[in-house]
Amino acid sequence: MAGGGFCRLPNGTVVVALTLTRPADGTGPCGGTGAGPGAPVRVLVHAANRARALTRLRNLGLRAVYLRGNDRPPTPDEVTAVLHHPDGLLWRAAPQTGPSGPTGLAPQSTQELWHPIRALLGPAGYAGPARPAA
Repeated sequence: MAGGGFCRLPNGTVVVALTLTRPADGTGPCGGTGAGPGAPVRVLVHAANRARALTRLRNLGLRAVYLRGNDRPPTPDEVTAVLHHPDGLLWRAAPQTGPSGPTGLAPQSTQELWHPIRALLGPAGYAGPARPAA
């Protein structure tokens, strides 16, 4: 697991940012992002608390999702993006890590736009666990 973190907003909710690997079975288009299967992607989740944010991702089929530490919290731009999206779940290709700029933050990819989580999981999305026939 690469990096992740969270920030608590004034209204008590949290924004969790995680860097995950793109699912190999995701059939969504790469969309020119260079984020093929196994490439790192940055996922943002807006939820009532950290546990619920991780549960939202696990319910979509991303099972091995854990938040350990707060080494890469969401930037103000990421917080704004996830707050303005109706689903509260976004992703884009992870920014390339490089030398820090004058602000001390790694440069963000300005070319890459945020995508809804459905684009990462494919057109069918996650159908849920298989249920045995009754």
